[in-house]
Amino acid sequence: MKSLRIGFFVWEYPPKLVGGLGTYAEYITREFVSLGHDVTVFTLNPGNLKTHEILRGVEVHRPMIADASNVFPMFVVDDLKRWGTNIRFFNDLFIYNILSATKMINSLMKKEGYNFDVVCVHDWLSSISGLIIKNETKIPVVFHVHSTEFGRSGGCGSEVVSHLEWAMANAADRIVTVSYVMKEDLIRHGWPSQKISVVWNGVDPEKYNPANCKPEEVERLRESYGIKPDEKMIFFLGRLTWVKGVRNLVQAMPLVLEEYPNVKLVILGKGEQQSDIQEAVYRLGIQDKVICKFDFVPESERILHYAAADLCVFPSIYEPFGIVSLEAMSMAKPVVVGGHGVVGFKEQVIASGPDQNGVHVNGNDPADIAWGIKQVLCDSERAKKWGENGRKRVLRYFTWRKAAEQTLEVYKAVISNVGVSTVEKEVKKTLS
Repeated sequence: MKSLRIGFFVWEYPPKLVGGLGTYAEYITREFVSLGHDVTVFTLNPGNLKTHEILRGVEVHRPMIADASNVFPMFVVDDLKRWGTNIRFFNDLFIYNILSATKMINSLMKKEGYNFDVVCVHDWLSSISGLIIKNETKIPVVFHVHSTEFGRSGGCGSEVVSHLEWAMANAADRIVTVSYVMKEDLIRHGWPSQKISVVWNGVDPEKYNPANCKPEEVERLRESYGIKPDEKMIFFLGRLTWVKGVRNLVQAMPLVLEEYPNVKLVILGKGEQQSDIQEAVYRLGIQDKVICKFDFVPESERILHYAAADLCVFPSIYEPFGIVSLEAMSMAKPVVVGGHGVVGFKEQVIASGPDQNGVHVNGNDPADIAWGIKQVLCDSERAKKWGENGRKRVLRYFTWRKAAEQTLEVYKAVISNVGVSTVEKEVKKTLS
């Protein structure tokens, strides 16, 4: 494949990371560069970062944002007015998109002579840029869909956001999504099926490697949570929001403790359900069995938590892919994951047979979550085998290098105007 120049629009990028999208952007762009391609990232500036720099071979532009949030309510639809103080977030995204698209078209292309082969935009957060570029240039535009407003909100989200998603989906030359279950969901909601390709996300198995964790550091972390050597540590990591099923996990704990009293649950993350989770812990009287750390921590500390855990539980209700499960699998941990509805975990986690590496549960059902946890706790040797199987599966299917190669196949196809079915065949070859 000839070297490509890729325009990459994503609202979060190092050093400002909020969630899985930022992690994806960081690793996939590095892999593009290591494979010999030129990548120019356009991302949001929180106000304290350089407007232009090179990070590990990736050219990064961050336009400075002006506050026009007091202006939007004068002419925006009622839907946006209901955002309240969050209108500032929409303001930042809107201006980031306008300035970034303008920077690419006028400064880089017209003035400096950049010739982009393909532009990719990620979720609705960068869709305005994609629509402008599609309107102003002949560059193929790929729309990467990591989730949808309907899925995130349970059908009660912003009409403006949904409209932006729909407009970008129809304007894009190709849509890439993160799982086959997500592709089915998009088609079910009327998205153009002939445009949609699937590429799984990845993880860095060298970084997420249990062999790299010092036993004394692992033990120190467990001790900091009051977890004794004869106790099992259950670990949840993620945003504390309803789609992650974490409140249901808390409600499952009394059922687990009835049979396995020597377990403790560690919850690590932040989100709007913090107070609800605390309330549930106290209402159930399990304050000494559930430890909450409401914080974002550095990646090195997250890795140490995985190493310290005996099993990891991610009972999501809506999760188009979910990188946390891959991280746990790469750390050779058995996993209990949501497997009902639009949840990509079930494509990662094998729930039966000789290659089993975890258990699927209904994230809406605390009793089922408890059952899944007990399936791991009841046989330590089997649980260890599941963990080993998980790491093997990561190494075979879920590295960032593999994800990058498959994504580049899609980009090459859209540049050459090759159909989705052909791309899917090529991607599936790389999975074998």
